[in-house]
Amino acid sequence: MPPPEVRCEVVSAAPARRSFATTHWSLVVQAAACSGGTEGRAALAELCRTYWYPIYDFARRRGHSPDDAKDVTQGFFAQILADGALARADATRGRFRTFLLAVFEHYRARQHAHAGCLKRGGGCDVVSLDALASADARYEGEPATTDSPERIFDRKWALSLLEKTLAAVERDYTMAGKRAVFDSLKEVLWGGRGEVRYAMLAQRHGMTEAAIKVAMHRLRIRFREHLRLEVTKTLLHPEDVDDELRHLFSALEA
Repeated sequence: MPPPEVRCEVVSAAPARRSFATTHWSLVVQAAACSGGTEGRAALAELCRTYWYPIYDFARRRGHSPDDAKDVTQGFFAQILADGALARADATRGRFRTFLLAVFEHYRARQHAHAGCLKRGGGCDVVSLDALASADARYEGEPATTDSPERIFDRKWALSLLEKTLAAVERDYTMAGKRAVFDSLKEVLWGGRGEVRYAMLAQRHGMTEAAIKVAMHRLRIRFREHLRLEVTKTLLHPEDVDDELRHLFSALEA
Protein backbone atom coordinates (compact mmCIF):
# COMPACT_ATOMS: atom_id res chain seq x y z
CA MET A 1 0.00 0.00 0.00
CA PRO A 2 1.77 3.21 -1.13
CA PRO A 3 1.87 6.14 1.30
CA PRO A 4 -0.03 9.33 0.49
CA GLU A 5 1.66 12.34 -1.03
CA VAL A 6 3.04 13.75 2.22
CA ARG A 7 6.46 12.16 2.56
CA CYS A 8 8.44 15.36 2.01
CA GLU A 9 6.06 17.55 4.00
CA VAL A 10 7.30 17.29 7.57
CA VAL A 11 7.37 21.05 8.16
CA SER A 12 5.18 22.43 10.92
CA ALA A 13 1.50 22.61 10.17
CA ALA A 14 -1.34 24.21 12.09
CA PRO A 15 -2.81 21.84 14.67
CA ALA A 16 -6.05 20.11 13.81
CA ARG A 17 -9.16 21.45 15.53
CA ARG A 18 -9.76 18.40 17.70
CA SER A 19 -7.98 17.66 20.95
CA PHE A 20 -6.72 14.12 21.45
CA ALA A 21 -4.91 14.79 24.74
CA THR A 22 -6.48 11.76 26.40
CA THR A 23 -4.76 9.34 24.02
CA HIS A 24 -1.25 10.80 24.12
CA TRP A 25 1.75 8.67 25.11
CA SER A 26 2.81 11.53 27.37
CA LEU A 27 -0.41 11.06 29.35
CA VAL A 28 0.25 7.33 29.64
CA VAL A 29 3.74 7.97 31.03
CA GLN A 30 2.42 10.61 33.42
CA ALA A 31 -0.26 8.22 34.65
CA ALA A 32 2.37 5.50 35.20
CA ALA A 33 4.48 7.89 37.27
CA CYS A 34 1.43 8.55 39.44
CA SER A 35 0.79 4.84 40.05
CA GLY A 36 -1.71 4.27 37.28
CA GLY A 37 -5.17 5.75 36.83
CA THR A 38 -8.09 4.81 34.64
CA GLU A 39 -7.46 7.64 32.18
CA GLY A 40 -3.86 6.58 31.55
CA ARG A 41 -4.82 2.91 31.12
CA ALA A 42 -7.57 3.90 28.66
CA ALA A 43 -5.05 5.94 26.70
CA LEU A 44 -2.61 3.02 26.61
CA ALA A 45 -5.37 0.63 25.49
CA GLU A 46 -6.27 2.98 22.63
CA LEU A 47 -2.66 3.14 21.47
CA CYS A 48 -2.34 -0.64 21.70
CA ARG A 49 -5.47 -1.20 19.62
CA THR A 50 -4.01 0.98 16.89
CA TYR A 51 -0.57 -0.61 16.77
CA TRP A 52 -1.12 -4.24 17.74
CA TYR A 53 -0.69 -5.62 14.20
CA PRO A 54 2.98 -4.55 13.86
CA ILE A 55 3.67 -6.52 17.05
CA TYR A 56 1.81 -9.60 15.76
CA ASP A 57 3.65 -9.32 12.43
CA PHE A 58 6.97 -9.03 14.28
CA ALA A 59 6.18 -12.18 16.30
CA ARG A 60 5.47 -14.12 13.12
CA ARG A 61 8.74 -12.97 11.57
CA ARG A 62 10.55 -14.10 14.71
CA GLY A 63 9.36 -17.62 14.03
CA HIS A 64 6.15 -17.92 16.02
CA SER A 65 3.33 -20.00 14.55
CA PRO A 66 0.00 -18.22 13.94
CA ASP A 67 -1.49 -19.51 17.21
CA ASP A 68 1.64 -18.81 19.24
CA ALA A 69 1.90 -15.31 17.75
CA LYS A 70 -1.69 -14.59 18.82
CA ASP A 71 -0.99 -15.92 22.30
CA VAL A 72 2.22 -14.01 22.83
CA THR A 73 0.73 -10.80 21.38
CA GLN A 74 -2.36 -10.92 23.56
CA GLY A 75 -0.35 -11.94 26.62
CA PHE A 76 2.04 -9.09 26.05
CA PHE A 77 -0.72 -6.51 25.80
CA ALA A 78 -2.36 -7.93 28.92
CA GLN A 79 0.89 -7.39 30.78
CA ILE A 80 1.58 -3.82 29.72
CA LEU A 81 -2.00 -2.84 30.50
CA ALA A 82 -1.52 -4.09 34.07
CA ASP A 83 -0.74 -1.60 36.81
CA GLY A 84 2.96 -0.80 37.15
CA ALA A 85 4.02 -2.44 33.86
CA LEU A 86 5.37 0.85 32.49
CA ALA A 87 7.75 1.40 35.37
CA ARG A 88 10.34 -0.90 33.75
CA ALA A 89 10.59 1.09 30.51
CA ASP A 90 12.40 4.29 31.48
CA ALA A 91 14.97 4.12 28.68
CA THR A 92 12.38 3.73 25.91
CA ARG A 93 9.65 6.12 26.99
CA GLY A 94 10.45 8.81 24.41
CA ARG A 95 8.65 7.01 21.59
CA PHE A 96 5.81 4.56 22.02
CA ARG A 97 7.12 2.66 18.97
CA THR A 98 10.49 1.91 20.54
CA PHE A 99 8.95 1.26 23.95
CA LEU A 100 6.56 -1.32 22.54
CA LEU A 101 9.18 -3.25 20.59
CA ALA A 102 11.78 -3.24 23.39
CA VAL A 103 9.32 -4.44 26.02
CA PHE A 104 7.86 -7.03 23.65
CA GLU A 105 11.29 -8.53 22.99
CA HIS A 106 11.88 -8.74 26.74
CA TYR A 107 8.48 -10.37 27.21
CA ARG A 108 9.15 -12.92 24.42
CA ALA A 109 12.49 -13.88 25.93
CA ARG A 110 10.97 -14.36 29.37
CA GLN A 111 8.10 -16.44 27.99
CA HIS A 112 10.54 -18.61 26.06
CA ALA A 113 12.62 -19.13 29.21
CA HIS A 114 9.52 -20.34 31.02
CA ALA A 115 8.44 -22.48 28.04
CA GLY A 116 4.92 -21.09 27.96
CA CYS A 117 2.80 -18.03 27.44
CA LEU A 118 -0.45 -16.50 28.64
CA LYS A 119 -3.11 -18.00 26.43
CA ARG A 120 -5.19 -15.46 24.53
CA GLY A 121 -4.15 -12.71 26.87
CA GLY A 122 -5.98 -13.98 29.92
CA GLY A 123 -9.11 -12.07 29.02
CA CYS A 124 -7.31 -9.05 27.59
CA ASP A 125 -9.62 -7.32 25.12
CA VAL A 126 -7.22 -4.92 23.40
CA VAL A 127 -8.21 -6.49 20.08
CA SER A 128 -11.09 -8.82 19.33
CA LEU A 129 -10.71 -12.48 18.47
CA ASP A 130 -12.12 -11.66 15.02
CA ALA A 131 -9.32 -9.17 14.50
CA LEU A 132 -6.76 -11.74 15.57
CA ALA A 133 -8.27 -14.29 13.19
CA SER A 134 -8.04 -11.85 10.28
CA ALA A 135 -4.40 -11.17 11.16
CA ASP A 136 -3.44 -14.61 9.82
CA ALA A 137 -4.81 -13.83 6.36
CA ARG A 138 -3.28 -10.36 6.45
CA TYR A 139 0.13 -11.75 7.32
CA GLU A 140 -0.03 -14.48 4.66
CA GLY A 141 -0.73 -11.78 2.09
CA GLU A 142 2.41 -9.84 2.95
CA PRO A 143 5.03 -9.68 0.17
CA ALA A 144 8.27 -11.59 0.59
CA THR A 145 11.18 -9.50 1.83
CA THR A 146 14.72 -9.90 3.11
CA ASP A 147 14.41 -6.92 5.45
CA SER A 148 14.95 -7.48 9.15
CA PRO A 149 11.91 -7.97 11.43
CA GLU A 150 12.79 -4.65 13.12
CA ARG A 151 12.70 -2.72 9.83
CA ILE A 152 9.46 -4.40 8.83
CA PHE A 153 8.03 -3.50 12.24
CA ASP A 154 8.75 0.18 11.56
CA ARG A 155 7.15 -0.12 8.12
CA LYS A 156 4.00 -1.72 9.56
CA TRP A 157 3.93 0.91 12.27
CA ALA A 158 4.05 3.67 9.65
CA LEU A 159 1.27 2.05 7.62
CA SER A 160 -0.91 1.68 10.71
CA LEU A 161 -0.31 5.35 11.43
CA LEU A 162 -1.31 6.36 7.89
CA GLU A 163 -4.43 4.21 7.99
CA LYS A 164 -5.51 5.75 11.29
CA THR A 165 -4.86 9.23 9.91
CA LEU A 166 -6.91 8.56 6.80
CA ALA A 167 -9.78 7.25 8.94
CA ALA A 168 -9.71 10.45 11.03
CA VAL A 169 -9.87 12.63 7.90
CA GLU A 170 -12.66 10.46 6.51
CA ARG A 171 -14.68 11.10 9.67
CA ASP A 172 -14.18 14.84 9.25
CA TYR A 173 -15.44 14.79 5.66
CA THR A 174 -18.35 12.50 6.50
CA MET A 175 -19.49 14.80 9.29
CA ALA A 176 -19.25 17.75 6.89
CA GLY A 177 -21.40 15.95 4.31
CA LYS A 178 -18.51 15.65 1.86
CA ARG A 179 -17.94 11.90 1.92
CA ALA A 180 -18.39 11.49 -1.86
CA VAL A 181 -15.72 14.09 -2.59
CA PHE A 182 -13.39 12.49 -0.05
CA ASP A 183 -13.85 9.02 -1.60
CA SER A 184 -12.81 10.39 -5.00
CA LEU A 185 -9.87 12.46 -3.81
CA LYS A 186 -8.41 9.96 -1.32
CA GLU A 187 -7.19 7.74 -4.18
CA VAL A 188 -5.16 10.70 -5.46
CA LEU A 189 -3.90 11.43 -1.96
CA TRP A 190 -2.98 7.82 -1.21
CA GLY A 191 -1.48 6.99 -4.58
CA GLY A 192 0.57 10.12 -5.10
CA ARG A 193 0.05 13.02 -7.45
CA GLY A 194 0.60 11.30 -10.78
CA GLU A 195 -1.78 12.46 -13.52
CA VAL A 196 -4.76 13.86 -11.65
CA ARG A 197 -7.83 14.05 -13.89
CA TYR A 198 -9.32 17.12 -12.29
CA ALA A 199 -11.74 17.72 -15.14
CA MET A 200 -13.23 14.24 -14.74
CA LEU A 201 -13.56 14.67 -10.99
CA ALA A 202 -15.13 18.09 -11.43
CA GLN A 203 -17.74 16.70 -13.80
CA ARG A 204 -18.51 13.81 -11.47
CA HIS A 205 -19.21 16.11 -8.52
CA GLY A 206 -20.73 19.06 -10.38
CA MET A 207 -17.83 21.34 -9.49
CA THR A 208 -15.41 23.45 -11.48
CA GLU A 209 -11.92 22.15 -12.11
CA ALA A 210 -10.53 25.02 -10.02
CA ALA A 211 -12.80 24.04 -7.13
CA ILE A 212 -11.60 20.43 -7.29
CA LYS A 213 -7.97 21.59 -7.17
CA VAL A 214 -8.77 23.70 -4.09
CA ALA A 215 -10.53 20.70 -2.50
CA MET A 216 -7.47 18.52 -3.17
CA HIS A 217 -5.19 21.14 -1.63
CA ARG A 218 -7.39 21.33 1.47
CA LEU A 219 -7.48 17.55 1.77
CA ARG A 220 -3.69 17.38 1.76
CA ILE A 221 -3.51 20.07 4.43
CA ARG A 222 -6.09 18.28 6.58
CA PHE A 223 -4.21 15.00 6.16
CA ARG A 224 -0.90 16.57 7.20
CA GLU A 225 -2.54 18.13 10.26
CA HIS A 226 -4.00 14.82 11.38
CA LEU A 227 -0.79 12.95 10.56
CA ARG A 228 1.28 15.21 12.76
CA LEU A 229 -1.31 14.89 15.49
CA GLU A 230 -1.30 11.08 15.33
CA VAL A 231 2.51 10.98 15.42
CA THR A 232 2.57 13.37 18.37
CA LYS A 233 0.27 11.01 20.26
CA THR A 234 3.04 8.38 20.17
CA LEU A 235 5.80 10.67 21.47
CA LEU A 236 6.75 11.90 24.90
CA HIS A 237 8.32 15.07 23.47
CA PRO A 238 6.25 16.84 20.76
CA GLU A 239 9.37 18.49 19.37
CA ASP A 240 10.46 15.05 18.08
CA VAL A 241 7.58 14.85 15.59
CA ASP A 242 9.57 15.85 12.48
CA ASP A 243 12.37 13.40 13.26
CA GLU A 244 9.84 10.61 13.83
CA LEU A 245 8.07 11.41 10.55
CA ARG A 246 11.36 11.26 8.65
CA HIS A 247 12.20 7.93 10.23
CA LEU A 248 8.83 6.37 9.43
CA PHE A 249 8.74 7.61 5.85
CA SER A 250 12.25 6.26 5.30
CA ALA A 251 10.93 2.87 6.44
CA LEU A 252 8.15 3.09 3.83
CA GLU A 253 10.62 3.83 1.05
CA ALA A 254 12.39 0.48 1.38
